[in-house]
Amino acid sequence: MTIRAQILKVFQQEDLNFLLTNRIPRRLATQFMGWFGRIEQPVVRDLSIAVWRLFSDLDLSEAKKTQFSSLHDCFIRELKEGARPIERSNDILISPCDAIVGACGTIGGTTLFQAKGFPYTLEDLLRDRALVETYRNGSYATLRLKSSMYHRFHAPHDGRIEQVRYISGDTWNVNPIALKRIERLFCKNERAVVRLRIESSGQIVTLVAVAAILVASIRLHCLDVALIRNYRGRSVVIRDDSVRKGDELGWFEHGSTIILFAPEGFAPCENIRDGAAIRMGEPLMRLA
Repeated sequence: MTIRAQILKVFQQEDLNFLLTNRIPRRLATQFMGWFGRIEQPVVRDLSIAVWRLFSDLDLSEAKKTQFSSLHDCFIRELKEGARPIERSNDILISPCDAIVGACGTIGGTTLFQAKGFPYTLEDLLRDRALVETYRNGSYATLRLKSSMYHRFHAPHDGRIEQVRYISGDTWNVNPIALKRIERLFCKNERAVVRLRIESSGQIVTLVAVAAILVASIRLHCLDVALIRNYRGRSVVIRDDSVRKGDELGWFEHGSTIILFAPEGFAPCENIRDGAAIRMGEPLMRLA
C-alpha cells in the first residue's frame, strides 16, 4: 500500500473524519480558508494544489485555464466550452452541477431525508410557506459536490429567477459521515434558496445551495454581493432574471451541496439513485 493510500485510509475512518471536520472552530476555519485560498503567491499556490491532489481525485484536464493565480482561482475554475453537453428535452430537468447523488425520491407530504433514518421537513429548510405547499408530495434530489469537483452550478431549465432567500446558519461539514450524525443538518447550515419558474409550464423549481465548512461564500450572478455568514443585506431579494437551461447561476467557493426541488409530477430519471455520480447537464428529473 502506498503512503498516499495509507494516509487516505486513516482520514477515511468515520470517527476521526467527523472529529477533524466538525469538532473544530468551524467559523474560524472557514474564514481562514477564505483568506488563505486567495493568496496569490506561486509557491503557496503550487504547494496547496499539490496537497489537494494528494488527498483527492482532482482533475484539471477540463479546466478552461491551465494556470491559476491562487488556490481559490483553481476552486472556482470554469470548464472548457462544450465540456458539459446539455440535455435539451423540454420534459427534463438537468443536474445543475457535477455531484454525487446523496438522496432522491418523493417527498412524503413535507418530510424528506438527508440520510437513512434522518428526516427533516420542508418548513425547516425553506422557511417559506408557499414553497412548502408547492413541493408537498413533490420530488427532490440532494447533490453533493466533492471538494475536487467543478464548483459552479447552472439553471436546470429555461425560466426566470423570481426570488433569492438567504438563510443564515452554521457551517457543518455536509459529507455522508456528518449527515449520519447531525440531525436536520441542512436546516442548520447557511443556505441560499433560489426560486425559478419554468418558462413553458409556469411550474416552480427551487435550488437550495447549502454552504459548509471551508465554504467562504456562495456567489450568484443575479446578486452583486457574496452570501456569506457576515452578510447583512436583505434576506429576501425579488428578481426577474431570464435564464436558459445550462446557464451559469453562480458558484461555491469550496465543495458543498445543492438540493433541487420539483413539484408533484416530476420524478428522478431511471439512472438517478443514491451514490450515483452525475455531471452538470445530464438528465436529473423527468416530468411524468
